Amino acid sequence: MTTIGFIYPDHAAEDDYPLAEQLLGGTAAAEGGIRLAVEHIYGTDKHAVAELLDLGSETRLADGAALLKKHEPDAVIWACTSGSFVYGWDGAQDQIDRLRAVAGVPASSTSFAFVHAARSLGVKRVAVAATYPDDIARLFAGFLEAGGIEVVSMAAADIVTAAEVGALPPEAVVELAVRHDHPDADAVLVPDTAMRTLQEINTLEAALKKPVLTANQVTVWEGLRLTGRHRLVRSLGALFRHVPDRSA
Repeated sequence: MTTIGFIYPDHAAEDDYPLAEQLLGGTAAAEGGIRLAVEHIYGTDKHAVAELLDLGSETRLADGAALLKKHEPDAVIWACTSGSFVYGWDGAQDQIDRLRAVAGVPASSTSFAFVHAARSLGVKRVAVAATYPDDIARLFAGFLEAGGIEVVSMAAADIVTAAEVGALPPEAVVELAVRHDHPDADAVLVPDTAMRTLQEINTLEAALKKPVLTANQVTVWEGLRLTGRHRLVRSLGALFRHVPDRSA
């Protein structure tokens, strides 16, 4: 059994994780099964720089790692995009280095998951369809650029809290991504783990005729990449239909 632990901020769209576990085949097989364990940390769920820096602080993530200990995870992921990229590339790397040290297992975050997923698919130019306020969305674009990914267009829906994002209906998720595609983009990226997206990915890719990378999708994929336990799952988009390069 492989267990991947996720530190998830507050409550919004964490039900994407048991859904992903089910789609991955779950824990039915004693040998070869995959368990996705989610534990929560809490802060102000506002998409603003000061609040996000606090949410992703070393102390809060250490608390999350402590909560995950009982699951004996093989890898730990900080399942928050904005609470990682807000630190910038070097700061986000330091954040993960500290998380790895306290968890005692390989670690990553959703922000790095986006970069690794794009590289694995050979994606070089992207359109970003973000729920965030504009200043936060620009920080995400800057993080991607630091990772060698060109952002050819970026849209910000100006939604302030994660709770509001979590309440978006499926048709709003689809509309956000479709409306903010760009003809020069190799893929569309939809950040924010507060948004339920797993059930919409194939619909989006069929409409856009290109890969779509969403926060909870790449977060789960990153955990599988770190543990070497990737599964081919047609319902989770192009990202899950090829074998990733673990060195990406």
